[in-house]
Amino acid sequence: MFKPKKFVDLSLNLTDDTPIYPGDPKPHITVATTIEREGYNLHHVHIGSQSGSHVDAPYHFLASGERIDESDLSLFIGTGLVIPALGKREKEPITLDEVQAYVECVGPGDIVLFHTGWSRYAGFDKYFSHPYVHIDVIEALLAKGVRTFCIDCINMDTTGGDEFPVHDAVAAVQGIIAENLTNFDAINFPQPLVCLFPLKLVGCDGSPVRAVAIQLE
Repeated sequence: MFKPKKFVDLSLNLTDDTPIYPGDPKPHITVATTIEREGYNLHHVHIGSQSGSHVDAPYHFLASGERIDESDLSLFIGTGLVIPALGKREKEPITLDEVQAYVECVGPGDIVLFHTGWSRYAGFDKYFSHPYVHIDVIEALLAKGVRTFCIDCINMDTTGGDEFPVHDAVAAVQGIIAENLTNFDAINFPQPLVCLFPLKLVGCDGSPVRAVAIQLE
């Protein structure tokens, strides 16, 4: 029986001020109708497929990759392993030597979460100068069968460059990347059940998500 003991919200607030990757559509949320005027409340929500906390489908970086509505739903739920990467400086890589012990602990179906703590800078320029994951780390995790990767930064690769080795490698195996997440420090229990289900946006490269980590009894 499914018995949740604790829920941890891993999602940023989605507002007009939510940080976006440079050049992406800016979120714009307005009131469309009100109870006073029309008898019911309704909002107009204009967002990009990568707005706020979101998942990338393989199609985001691979023309032949699966669209978000085509991805296997099992990729969006699994046992999570938080890999600490706190204390990293701006634009500093997370290297394989630093996380090798964690790599040995995962297998197929697991979801890896890189905890940089960088989400505390959301809303500031520093947010875009975040640490990133070195491709050697991703290749080692892919070899272990991991196909879903999360980070509490706006990008798993560097932001502002024109090369995206992590995205390319994950897309090549039809894997999933979740970015712009937060609150990883609240996952203070082992083996969290991580849920990252996307909207069923047909033909799209990704989707906003309400990411959650669950402690089970």
